[in-house]
Amino acid sequence: MTTTPAILIVDDEVTFLDSARRKLRMAGYDAVTTEADPLAALARLDGHSFDVAFLDITMPGMSGLELLERLLERSPATRCVMVTALDNIDSVMRATRLGAFDYLVKPLRPEQLVDALERALSHKRMVDLLELRQRELAGSRLEDPAAFAAILTADERLLRQLHEAELHARSRVPVLITGETGVGKELMAQAIHKASPRRKGPFVPVNMLSLSAALFESEFFGHKRGAFTGAITDKEGYLDRARGGTLFLDEIGDLPMELQGKLLRILQEGEYCPVGDTRPRQADVRFIAATHQDLERPSFRKDLYYRLRFAHIAIPALRERRDDIRLLAARFVEGSARPDARLSEEALEALVGHDWPGNVRELKGVVEAAANLAERGEIVARHLNIPLRRPARAETAGAAAGAAAGVSAGTSVGDADADALLPLAEVERRHILRVYDASGHNKTQTARLLGISAQTLHRKLAAYRVD
Repeated sequence: MTTTPAILIVDDEVTFLDSARRKLRMAGYDAVTTEADPLAALARLDGHSFDVAFLDITMPGMSGLELLERLLERSPATRCVMVTALDNIDSVMRATRLGAFDYLVKPLRPEQLVDALERALSHKRMVDLLELRQRELAGSRLEDPAAFAAILTADERLLRQLHEAELHARSRVPVLITGETGVGKELMAQAIHKASPRRKGPFVPVNMLSLSAALFESEFFGHKRGAFTGAITDKEGYLDRARGGTLFLDEIGDLPMELQGKLLRILQEGEYCPVGDTRPRQADVRFIAATHQDLERPSFRKDLYYRLRFAHIAIPALRERRDDIRLLAARFVEGSARPDARLSEEALEALVGHDWPGNVRELKGVVEAAANLAERGEIVARHLNIPLRRPARAETAGAAAGAAAGVSAGTSVGDADADALLPLAEVERRHILRVYDASGHNKTQTARLLGISAQTLHRKLAAYRVD
């Protein structure tokens, strides 16, 4: 990307083109090209590239969606922002699927246009940096390792996620962190905050499940004295408390549908009014959201999801990075009430063999409790509050029975034999997760192998807190 960002604006309204060009030049962006004809805009791409393009959706001759598709075919690195006079979610969803970065609804305030441009440029810079970083050695070191010191891993996938998180930390783009319950999503959010220019500001976590419709505006925006019965003093909301720092929206997937629109408005407009006040305030916060759920579902607004997903950090489950279990277990012993305790090899093998549905949080609790029971200073398998595998002789003895019972290839007989000692619901859970892992997390193939519908599989995985 050049030092001066190249910007293209395509709209059949000449007055809008003139106004937008003036607004951007006043904000310091001089390399602005405007076109009222979509075909002429495509011709501009011959021998020239643009960092960001603003495209009107409704134009004669060629729609903005068709222009978007043809523009990205020729210039895939251009960030495209769609502009529409109608807030039509179907058009927005189609544009997003085609590759649009963002969208705006007319009429536009000057700061909305500039904010959208800066978000797009920031995202482009992050992607450019990430592509450069990915071409380097996979083991390249973090520039700010202290910010990520709480996240202990030797897993290549998670290390790549840490590098991406550090790159995203430098911008104001919202970050979405996904992963099963207990993988460490809040630790990742805190690390991004510590690595960001806002590190000296507050980090304010909010459990979105705790927000009711009646209290959302008061808790989020704050209120003025006398705004309602019982409001005897002014109250700061989460946005005020996080000013200059980071607002962490934990379990965003649990936010009720009726409140999602209010949060979307903050992300779009960048301002809010405390309850009982008519003067808008700027939301000077960086948003980081986290969830263990699939947000691409009917009960979560698509437009809110598209606002949050610009920077996505996916934390793998602990069972998918078993080499980390030994590292984490040793750290948790050091932080326990018995830091002098030692994990026996027998205990370590049991820990590595467990599937950890509660992930790192569960491992921490099991290890710390086991350290309390290690009276002689050594943690052995019987101190661990997890289902233990049968000894090797029992596994061998049960091999024929396991084969006769139709245990599938890739499933150890020890697993099948241990399952016989568990409740039926746990046996079912383990079998479904084995097939899900064996299929490479392909839900369609998993449902077919299990002989159940896709809806049933989705419900089961949701109950197991698995995306």
